[in-house]
Amino acid sequence: MTPSRFPAVFLLGALWLCAQDRPGLFFREDWKETPAATPITQAHVANPDLILSLHGPGKAGLKKSHHDKPADDPYYVWSGTAEANWAVSLRHASKDVDLRGLAKIRWRTKQAGFRYLRPILRLADGTWLIGDAADGPSSDWREREFPISDIRWRLLDIATIVEGKWAGHPDLSRVTEIGFTDLMRGGQSDACSRLDWIEVHGLPVPRKP
Repeated sequence: MTPSRFPAVFLLGALWLCAQDRPGLFFREDWKETPAATPITQAHVANPDLILSLHGPGKAGLKKSHHDKPADDPYYVWSGTAEANWAVSLRHASKDVDLRGLAKIRWRTKQAGFRYLRPILRLADGTWLIGDAADGPSSDWREREFPISDIRWRLLDIATIVEGKWAGHPDLSRVTEIGFTDLMRGGQSDACSRLDWIEVHGLPVPRKP
């Protein structure tokens, strides 16, 4: 390698390593260990930095659920009594998040029937997106991890919770809210979604005024 080429190659290598840095935990929500209640509200959010929002015509039926048996039953969001489409989102009180690169979403869920839980995002310009990644039915609680770079996104009508056309290549450098929906009404315990906890791993971004 000639001396003139060495600095350029070294710089490219350094940039590649920087680009591959794995972002840390931006937020995690586990829900407060309080009695079951409908609907779920801000009072049920355990992380003091997060603001809860419910969306869609079925939002009033979303329940913060828990059962005394089995003994390890978690405190979770349950869609079984939602009478129409619904969605849940969480917003950090002071920061947005950059979900490019090796950013990811992790959660622990349990779906029943034909329910498939999907991540949703709100971009800084107000655009809502829903991902093609989904977590389907399971007989027990299951942890899943979704690399953001592997997900394709469709536009989401946040009023009706209905997906639209493909969003192409949305700018994920400044995401203001992250959440989930299965795009369906609840059907009690036989057809529902449950979310125990959710983590978002990405780079914090100061929120613009």
